Amino acid sequence: MSRRKWKPEEKFRIVMEVLAGGCSVSDVCNRHQISQAQFYSWKDKLMHDGAKLFARGGVDKAEERLKQENQKLKGIIGDLTVELKKNDF
Repeated sequence: MSRRKWKPEEKFRIVMEVLAGGCSVSDVCNRHQISQAQFYSWKDKLMHDGAKLFARGGVDKAEERLKQENQKLKGIIGDLTVELKKNDF
């Protein structure tokens, strides 16, 4: 049996169905064919990481800085690789 891939938007929507009220955890899990353990894992992640949504710009500053640095370093590596290939010929 292959595992399903859930998009972040789907996970959020499923957890919010219960948090918004009106539906029980078991009903939502049965409807979406997920285990309650999976639901509570997604809910815990939402509760833990939800505060990041209210950070400046909606993204953690350190994470954004690391992404930019990573892109810069990849560019440098690409430039050096091209330069090395030019010198080989």
